[in-house]
Amino acid sequence: MDDRDLVLTGGCLCGAVRYRAHGAPLFAGHCYCADCRKASGSAFVPFMGFLATAVEFFGETQQFRSPSFRGGDAVRNTCPTCGSLVYGGEVGKDDSHTIYAGTLDDPTLFQPSVAIFAKDCPSWSPIPATLTAFPTMPDQETPSEG
Repeated sequence: MDDRDLVLTGGCLCGAVRYRAHGAPLFAGHCYCADCRKASGSAFVPFMGFLATAVEFFGETQQFRSPSFRGGDAVRNTCPTCGSLVYGGEVGKDDSHTIYAGTLDDPTLFQPSVAIFAKDCPSWSPIPATLTAFPTMPDQETPSEG
């Protein structure tokens, strides 16, 4: 299958918020920043990035805003019914969106390649050796030994 023919679908636990992403993600990995850890209740958030034009969203979300690493706001969208963390970004405003890989209908389609904010990784959750680790954001830092 050609990557352009790939369609990834997913949504929240109760099904009220859904998405459809067309084509392969621009990037995929694990984020170990404190915000993602607290938002997910886990050691990291598995994520995939897509251009806004490649993703369709269905259903109303509840948004939470927090300061982002690059300035401005990080916008996380959750289902107001079940509370699932589904995607990042503001529809109609942002040029790209982050899909949280745990929401995929077929989780085998997630193929992470990077670990970001590796400097914040808790000792109890080692970064897989197959990921290229960056201390903060990839365009800000050179990879570190994972």
